Amino acid sequence: MVAFKAAFLSVLIALMYMFPGYILGKAKKASAGHLSTMSSVLIYVLSPCMIVSSFFSMDFSQDALRDMGVFFLVSFAVEVAFLLSLFLVLKKKFHINKYRMLAIGSALGNCGFFGMPLIKALLPDHPEVACYSSIYVISMNILVFTAAVYCLTLDKKYISLHSAIINPAVLSLLVGLLLYIIGGAEYFPETVKDGINLLGKMTTPVCMLILGIRLSTIRFKELFSEPFVYLICGGKLILFPLISFAVALLLPVPYAFKASLFILGGVPCASVILNMAEIHGKEQKMSANCILLSTLLCIFTIPVMSLLLTFL
Repeated sequence: MVAFKAAFLSVLIALMYMFPGYILGKAKKASAGHLSTMSSVLIYVLSPCMIVSSFFSMDFSQDALRDMGVFFLVSFAVEVAFLLSLFLVLKKKFHINKYRMLAIGSALGNCGFFGMPLIKALLPDHPEVACYSSIYVISMNILVFTAAVYCLTLDKKYISLHSAIINPAVLSLLVGLLLYIIGGAEYFPETVKDGINLLGKMTTPVCMLILGIRLSTIRFKELFSEPFVYLICGGKLILFPLISFAVALLLPVPYAFKASLFILGGVPCASVILNMAEIHGKEQKMSANCILLSTLLCIFTIPVMSLLLTFL
């Protein structure tokens, strides 16, 4: 029950950040036209600070570094296997946009902006879980810029391996790993580290404010009345984390590794999917609905899923 309470409070606090954005949007003090600027700040400033700061509280260990590498391989393999399984099941319907959205929406989650504060709240005595969250972001980003873009457009020309590898998240992880390996964080003035930590902590509030403003543009009837969106949310919030749990059970790895793989697998649909949908002009409405509805529903699913942590 301790895990249930911690998960519930963490998710509730994250969702509370949405309401100021929603109120501002309804009061016409903020509009969807502002979101591109806010998203740029989030992606190019706050998210890199979040990733780099996740390595500040850890002392270098070869075992921990090895576990990080294994975590990348395992998280990437689980996501790829799940996507391929859905592709094989839905192959005959894959020409229909919503079924492709089902595949990527069910597999790719908001494991950085939403997942990092959640996993840190659930495992406060394990600083390495923040690093696992950062690594999960990288494995997901690779799929976002390849498989997800293809699923949105059905056009291979939009697949960019360069963008999947050379982007703020990957570069920030490389900087964080370098500082971790050489102990470079010890040479940073405390004021600099405090500033980076503070900017990193702003990622979740800003991400949720953006979702709140987006929510203000959507009629609740439209958000809750599309049955297919519930199917996507069920895949992301229930099926995918249960598969991650099964994989975690089989792995001979530390508890923090298993718990991170499981909990990060159960976070809401990735907000970056909406960014890609808007860029390519495909399925913007369904993308927004999946992200918003899964974010609202996770206040029920994540606390319940957290009860399984005792079995890892």
